[in-house]
Amino acid sequence: MSNIDPLLLDLPAQIVTERLTISAPATGDGVSVNRAIAESFNELNAWMPWAATMPSVEESERFVRDAAAKYLRRTDLPLFLRERSSGEFIGASGLHRIDWSVPRFEIGYWCRTSRVGRGYVTEAVVAITRFAFDVLRAERIEIRCDTANTRSWRIAERLGFTLEGVLRHDTRTPQGELRDTRVYALTERAALRAP
Repeated sequence: MSNIDPLLLDLPAQIVTERLTISAPATGDGVSVNRAIAESFNELNAWMPWAATMPSVEESERFVRDAAAKYLRRTDLPLFLRERSSGEFIGASGLHRIDWSVPRFEIGYWCRTSRVGRGYVTEAVVAITRFAFDVLRAERIEIRCDTANTRSWRIAERLGFTLEGVLRHDTRTPQGELRDTRVYALTERAALRAP
């Protein structure tokens, strides 16, 4: 069993990559998050259970503040992605479904529609995976996604995550239909294939 006390971990204020600044949510981020969701709502609504309805700006700010509190408590580690050159909010990721006794984490991600296809999510997943292994002492990192979400699971495969199986009818889509979930995992930092 891990002897990590997550509340005593000193986490960096930011993870900086070639094109991104990755940081925890902060009070006031709700407006930029809401704009990105509004721009991307049709795509998000297809895959993300939390995007069943379009949130108001107030609801987005409430989400941001709750996410910031979870980050501080280390019960969830949500992370926001901003383009370094412009500071624009371009998406979200983070480490979820945490089990500190392993430690085990699941990486989730989404990117605003106008920035899709430029490699930002791949860049973020590489940085967050390294952070999980190096700083959080992860033993297992998972990526779970709908079998129909080809763009999402191709990121996992491109980076060297192993497909461990498909969970049939394990959850519902935002539209209420049963879905199958592909489960990928990485258990050694050396196995990460960074582009």
